[in-house]
Amino acid sequence: MPHTVRRRALGALALVMLAAAAVAGQTETTVQKGAQLTILQINDVYELTAVDGLGGLARVATLKQTVARAGATPLVLIAGDFLSSSVASTVFKGKQMIDGFNVMGLDIATLGNHEFDFGRDVLLQRMAESKFQYVIANVVDEATGRPPGGAAAHVVRTFNGLKVGFFGLCLSGAGSAADKRQGLRFLEPIPAAGDAVRALVSENVDAIVAITHLTYEEDRELAERFPEISVIVGGHEHFPITSVVNRTLISKAGSDAKYVARIDLRRTSGWIERHIAAIRIDSTIADDPATAAVVARYESQLSAELDGVVGATAVPLDAESRKVRSGEAALGNLLADAMRAESGAQIAILNSGSIRGDRVFAAGPLSRKMLLSIQPFGNVLCTIEVPGRVVVDALNHGFAKLPASDGQFPQVSGLTVDVDAAAPPGSRVRDVRVGGQPLDPARIYTLAIPDFLLDGGDGYALFAGQRVVVGPESGTLIVNALEKYVAGHGSVSPAVEGRIRVAP
Repeated sequence: MPHTVRRRALGALALVMLAAAAVAGQTETTVQKGAQLTILQINDVYELTAVDGLGGLARVATLKQTVARAGATPLVLIAGDFLSSSVASTVFKGKQMIDGFNVMGLDIATLGNHEFDFGRDVLLQRMAESKFQYVIANVVDEATGRPPGGAAAHVVRTFNGLKVGFFGLCLSGAGSAADKRQGLRFLEPIPAAGDAVRALVSENVDAIVAITHLTYEEDRELAERFPEISVIVGGHEHFPITSVVNRTLISKAGSDAKYVARIDLRRTSGWIERHIAAIRIDSTIADDPATAAVVARYESQLSAELDGVVGATAVPLDAESRKVRSGEAALGNLLADAMRAESGAQIAILNSGSIRGDRVFAAGPLSRKMLLSIQPFGNVLCTIEVPGRVVVDALNHGFAKLPASDGQFPQVSGLTVDVDAAAPPGSRVRDVRVGGQPLDPARIYTLAIPDFLLDGGDGYALFAGQRVVVGPESGTLIVNALEKYVAGHGSVSPAVEGRIRVAP
C-alpha cells in the first residue's frame, strides 16, 4: 500500500488507517530508487518480543540490516514510550529496552510520557546507558537548564547529500504523574517547535523531521503551523496512521513494532519526495541473533519470578485499548471491583489508559506475569472522600472525549451511570446511582482511585484538595489488589453489566 507524496502536490487531508488486514502479507522492504535516506519508524514499543505473533526487536534489527544490504541508508527512529509500561519494565525499570535498542541499532529517539514513569533519576540513568541519540525540544532538566540526559533539542545530519534536521517533542506533562516529573520542566510543544524549526531553517537543511510523542490533533496543529516540516514521525496513538496535512506527511506506526513505517526521502528539483509503506513485522523476518540473545536473557530472568499462577478466568479478558478506552469493559469491571474490595470504598474509578496489554487474554490460568501486563505501572490504590458532585464531575471529565477512544475514559465499580454522548462535554452524565440509590450531590462518598488520578493524571485535576483517607505512601499496589482478588475468588468471570450505558 505504498504511495508517493510530493510537496507541491499536497492539498486536502488524506487520512489512511493502515488496518492489519489491508497490509497482511506485505513486506515492502524494497526502497524507492534514488532514496537518499530511509527512515524506519517505530513508536510505543513496550515489549522486546512479538505480541500476538507480530513485532519483536530482533526482527526489526534484521529489517534494518536487510535495507542496508540492499544499498540504502536506513535510520531507525522511535517516537517515544518504551521505558514503561510492561511486565519487564515493572521489574527492570526499562533497562531491558535500552539494552535491546542498543544492540538492535536504534539511531534517534524522543521521549514519550511513559519515559517519566520511574522519575527523573531513572530516566537519566537509562539515557546514560543508551548508545543512540535523544532529541527533545520541550523538556528541560531544572538542574542544568538544558534537555535532560545529554539530549539535544535538535540535530542535523547529512545522508548521501541530503541535509536533514531532526527535533523532538513530547506531551507537555498531562500523560505522567506530577511526582514523576519533579526536577523537569515541560514547555508547550508548539512554541518549542517554532524555536527548533527556526534554528534548523537557519542551518539551511533540505528537510526537517519532527519526532513527536503528541496526540494526532497536536501533530495536525504542528503541521498546519510549520509547513517547513517535511515529515512528522509520531507516536502516542496505538494504531497506524498516515496522513498529509498542509505540506507535511504525518506517520504513526502503531505499537510494539508490529509494523514499521518505511519512509524514503529524496530531494528532487528543489522538492522533498516522500514515499511511505507499512512493513509487517512477522515470522517471515528472521531474528537477528545478537538482539535475540539480549531478549532471551531478559525473558529468562522474568520467567522464573513471574510464571507462578495465582488463579484463573472463566472468560476471555479483552484488553484491546480502543475498546477499554471507549466503553464499559469486563476487564475494567474486574479491576475496579478489585480496587473497591481492597479499599472498602463505596465507589472505584479507574482511568482506562492504565489497562494495558492491548490483546485478548484467553480463558484459563492467570499468572503474575499476565496480571502485571494488564497493570504494569506500579500505580498505588488511594482512597479519598468526596461529595457526590465531584463524582459527577469526574465522570463528566471521563466521558468528555466520546466517541473518541481515550485513556481518561473511566471504568467503575459501585455505581451505574447513563451517558448522553450527544450532549456537550461536561454535561453528559445522567442518572448516577451508587449501590442502586440515586447519587446525592451533597453526600460524602468514599472513592478508590489510582495515585495517578489523585495527582491529576489524565486531566483529573478535580481530585485536588479532597480529603485523603489512604494516600500513596500507605496504599496497596493495584496489581497486588488484583492478584489478591483473583486468588481469593480462585476463578473470576467478569462481564459487561450495564454499569456505563452510553446513548449515542
